[in-house]
Amino acid sequence: MFYFWLSIVVILSIIEVTTINLTSIWFVVSGILSMITSLFTENLMIQLTVFVLVGLVLMLSTRKIVKKISPPKVKTNIDRIIGMNGIVTEKITKNHCGEVKVDGKKWSALADENINKDETVKILEINSTKLKVEKIKE
Repeated sequence: MFYFWLSIVVILSIIEVTTINLTSIWFVVSGILSMITSLFTENLMIQLTVFVLVGLVLMLSTRKIVKKISPPKVKTNIDRIIGMNGIVTEKITKNHCGEVKVDGKKWSALADENINKDETVKILEINSTKLKVEKIKE
């Protein structure tokens, strides 16, 4: 079983090296511990238990540290319009796109309600090239 765990550690290490985020580092460590455990016992259930429990404990106990290390999400120029207000330039109906002018640019827009021209809307999200908006209640 030693070579089985060695192959698991190698595969997980390759996955970890090829990804940007810490995705399998905890299970690389737990695989090493399972490999060491296989030197003392041939019982596969004990080895699997060590692998799973150590991996989960490491993952859960280091989650806060990993979040602090990972870079913050950087908003792009497009993301900054989320939360801004815009003016409807073409009527938006529940089933059809309309048009909204926000930050000096015109966008196709969708809403869950009918919104008339010249009403003010709030930008909720961006889906591809369309904005999801809602009418501002006054």
